[in-house]
Amino acid sequence: MRVHFIAIGGSVMHNLALALHHKGFDVTGSDDEFFEPSKSRLAACGLLPKENGWHPERITSELDAVILGMHAMNDNPELKKARELGIKVYSFPEYLYEQTKDKKRIVVGGSHGKTTTTSMIMHVLKTLGKKFDYMVGAQIEGFDTMVGLSKDAPIAVFEGDEYLSSTLDQTSKFLRYKPDVAIITGIAWDHINVFPTWDSYVGTFEKFASTIMPNGKYIYYGGDENLCKIASGVRSDVTAIPYNGLDYKVDGDNTIVCYNGKEYTVGVFGKHNMQDMNAAMLACEQVGIEPEQFLGAIESFSGAAKRLQTLKKGESGIAFLDFAHSPSKLKATTEAVRDRYKDKKLIACMELHTFSSLTKAFLPQYAHTMDAADEAYVYFNPEVIEHKRLEPINADEVAKAFEHKNLKVFTKSSELVKIIEDKSYDNAVILIMTSGNFDGVNIKELANKLIK
Repeated sequence: MRVHFIAIGGSVMHNLALALHHKGFDVTGSDDEFFEPSKSRLAACGLLPKENGWHPERITSELDAVILGMHAMNDNPELKKARELGIKVYSFPEYLYEQTKDKKRIVVGGSHGKTTTTSMIMHVLKTLGKKFDYMVGAQIEGFDTMVGLSKDAPIAVFEGDEYLSSTLDQTSKFLRYKPDVAIITGIAWDHINVFPTWDSYVGTFEKFASTIMPNGKYIYYGGDENLCKIASGVRSDVTAIPYNGLDYKVDGDNTIVCYNGKEYTVGVFGKHNMQDMNAAMLACEQVGIEPEQFLGAIESFSGAAKRLQTLKKGESGIAFLDFAHSPSKLKATTEAVRDRYKDKKLIACMELHTFSSLTKAFLPQYAHTMDAADEAYVYFNPEVIEHKRLEPINADEVAKAFEHKNLKVFTKSSELVKIIEDKSYDNAVILIMTSGNFDGVNIKELANKLIK
């Protein structure tokens, strides 16, 4: 098979390219710019183009397929050439389905927790020696790439994103996967540039449930009234399975899951992680893994990158990094750390970075999301707002939206870093939450400075 990627440098796109290369496909690609780590990873496999830019001469009738990335526009010259030659053009999720349509597909959706839940399923399957294909939105320990495809694996596990598939395919990615087992971890409004109303956002999850294959399973968090409503409307051939989280206790530095009279010490903590673990356990049951097998295997799971990732642990202080940026993720993560370290001072720092988080009308969604922190710091860059062509916001408006009595807002990352560096972290936890990097801050180096 000969496959060409338009916008091969993207985070998920280059991982799919690597997966197809390892599967034995003839892979080529183009992009107008490359960043690390995709640049080095593509180069190591001989897939990095000799020059940047779009080159329609690379599109020939010998290609079996073209895969279009999100940032490739409709007037892309390579896309135009592919259309002229009648070559089949796929979005990323369409091609994932094409590669796994004869496998049993487990798809994890939800506004929060989907990366962690997907990672847990992958870890258990690998630990127990099960063959499977996968796609996950973070780097997972034990896996070289974020996408894995094979000829003979009977199972495929996908993280199901509700965002758009491509410039040509304006449907949510997870609507392309047609799951045999669908998980929805919860619904909290996000991506308002695509879903301008709450109803339109909930609607795409309703559609996702309707794509479940005949005699499939719908696994959902029972504490979400919207998911319960969706469950009541699934087709009669689909089995709806609610969950509420595994029972657990904290013993010193250990989190212990209690199940059927047995105890399992796990490497993650917090109520939301116990909910995600419950969902993952139910999904694994659908492919023949008993709960006790699952829990024995999950004990060695240490988490996904940037999902409550421990950056530095000292004698009395500790620094965590988390991808949290939306209100529901921010609240769950902050509360999890507060619950885990009740006797330590909690300093929480987050960056408003996404389209939704920088939209003035969306800011009130952040009310009380950092209340569990003793001190809270929020950073945003006004230049990013201008670049996204959004209505300007100011520090006072952000502070008012969060409604936290000890919250400070910064618009220069250097000022925020100075404040953080001047603090004592004796018997304290610093929680850093962002989907970006505070405009170039080396967060790992910063954590090493703070925690001794």
